[in-house]
Amino acid sequence: MAEITGRCLCGHIRYRAATAPVWTALCHCDSCRRACSAPVVAWMGFATGDVTWTGTCKFYQSSRIATRGFCPECGTQMSFESTRWPGEIHLYGVSRDDPQAYAPDLHCHHAERLDWLTLTDDLRKCEGSAELN
Repeated sequence: MAEITGRCLCGHIRYRAATAPVWTALCHCDSCRRACSAPVVAWMGFATGDVTWTGTCKFYQSSRIATRGFCPECGTQMSFESTRWPGEIHLYGVSRDDPQAYAPDLHCHHAERLDWLTLTDDLRKCEGSAELN
């Protein structure tokens, strides 16, 4: 597996992961949708120590258990960390330098999906996040 690299819109923040993601998912939760102004968000999860950064993210405490990293220059969302998944960092799948190489494994928080969005893939659908552990 080749390393995975990615960046924010302006290039101020870059990341590099030497390993494949532990998991990939399309998230339908309200929090992710609002953070990105998108109907669904593509994620990939890594062990925190497997990701290195150039540039400095700013962080926003988006809930009592979660922090989101973003570029202070262009505002691009870069990361998500939660006490629910200690030792993991979640990166946006299509922030990769090669977004075509991203492939989701499942849908999470499928119960929160927007009714007007219809996706016809055969991926596993988890109604919440409890099924992911």
